[in-house]
Amino acid sequence: LNPAVSRRLACGDVEGRLEAIFGRVRAIQAKSGRFDMLLCVGNFFGSTSEAEWAEYRTGAKKAPIPTYVLGANNQDTLSYFPDVSGCELAENITYLGRRGVYSGCSGLQIAYLSGTEAQQQPAPAHSFSAKDVAELKTTLLSAPNFRGVDILLTSPWPRDVGAFANSAGEIDTKKCGSKLVSDLAASLKPRYHFAALEKAYYERLPYRNHMVLQETPQHVTRFIALADVGNTSKKKYLYAFSIVPMSSMDPAELVKQPQDVTENPYRKLRKEAPKSKALLSAEEEPACQFFFDLNKHQGKKRPSDGKERGDSQPKQAKKPPQPTGPCWFCLASPEVEKHLVVSIGTHCYLALAKGGLSPDHVLILPIGHYQSVVDLSSEVLEEVTKYKAALKEFFRSKGKRYVLFERNYRSQHLQLQVIPVPLDLCTSEDIKEAFIAQAQEQQIELLEIPEHSDITQVAQPGTPYFYVELDTGEKLFHRIRGRFPLQFGRCVLASEALLAQPQRADWRQCAA
Repeated sequence: LNPAVSRRLACGDVEGRLEAIFGRVRAIQAKSGRFDMLLCVGNFFGSTSEAEWAEYRTGAKKAPIPTYVLGANNQDTLSYFPDVSGCELAENITYLGRRGVYSGCSGLQIAYLSGTEAQQQPAPAHSFSAKDVAELKTTLLSAPNFRGVDILLTSPWPRDVGAFANSAGEIDTKKCGSKLVSDLAASLKPRYHFAALEKAYYERLPYRNHMVLQETPQHVTRFIALADVGNTSKKKYLYAFSIVPMSSMDPAELVKQPQDVTENPYRKLRKEAPKSKALLSAEEEPACQFFFDLNKHQGKKRPSDGKERGDSQPKQAKKPPQPTGPCWFCLASPEVEKHLVVSIGTHCYLALAKGGLSPDHVLILPIGHYQSVVDLSSEVLEEVTKYKAALKEFFRSKGKRYVLFERNYRSQHLQLQVIPVPLDLCTSEDIKEAFIAQAQEQQIELLEIPEHSDITQVAQPGTPYFYVELDTGEKLFHRIRGRFPLQFGRCVLASEALLAQPQRADWRQCAA
């Protein structure tokens, strides 16, 4: 056994049910062996705690394991925590303090933040403010070669933690939790982040802490929300895990990416602070090849005013950039061939392709003027996703799978080409291999983007690229750095390996 491995337990809101939690811990240790510590997030004390607590406070009873708790989340339980900097509350039960870092003898780093996000100033004693979060971040980020912490403990969930991930059930992660906790998690990059307060169990898919194809791989984060102790719904409130301190791990082992890794739910927060400098230094194609002013466009897409980006209301107030000349795809434009329009939504519309590869070849297009997928506002992107899901279901009902591609090069308005392929004609693997084979023949570097990631994570606004997405969720990406064959996507699909209609590779040679 690795001596650096430590076995930990984490639990959600105890609410004063000390006998229940410690009884459960004793049973687990009797069955599975000793654990090193119990970490408690959420409300450790409740409105009826006093009788049970008195036995532990006086030493009549003792916690069966070193127990570390967060502070009060409301005025009613403040009196249980006499010292804001942390203290021993009873034998084997320690209050960590308002905020800080606990470093065990093994080298394990545990960052913690007590209380709930303050809704007023000055912050009440049971709340934390932006200043608390900033000071905790500064303490850790100023350390040389900081890579992240092993564990982060907060009582509230981080806002938007469910983005790009599995469902959190009845909990709406767009409204639940704290934006300050999201900011803290984005900066501290914990390997495990535990929270509570929502009386729900949610183990989010692990998310990455680096930009795919742009940054050196880093470790992933696992967010786990725990329910309240002894809840009648039998939701999980106790979580057992083994962990080796980051400082003791082989770097290659530390950054291994699990199969189910997803995009970082706080990526907009991560980009926000260093954004203005990053955009100036990013390697990009000259702006003159596009039909818009690149710098002005980036300023609209990624405002660096320091405001939170959690909700989409500021975006809704901004109009998309306007084309500098006639656009064939802005729905309000007289150039649009409206007889090809199939469906119109709030932000997007669906149209038959002019000179399509097949009669049911369609385009998903934004109603307003956007250059590419990476430029879309959140509400437009959400509607694009709905259209894709509807088309996938429709084509499957017709015995087909779709292939979607986008070419952000020598194009003025975003066009997502959606081409159905009969299921009995080829597999998704055949389609992927056909794209990769033709790319290699033409010396085009076509890279596979990891599952659960998305195009906006690998391309900045203004970046020329070609992108393919299969209905299995597999994605291929090429960063265009010079010339690129404009009909590449159509040529692959029209080839003998797939639709076997090479004469339709160029739309201009097809009837409308």
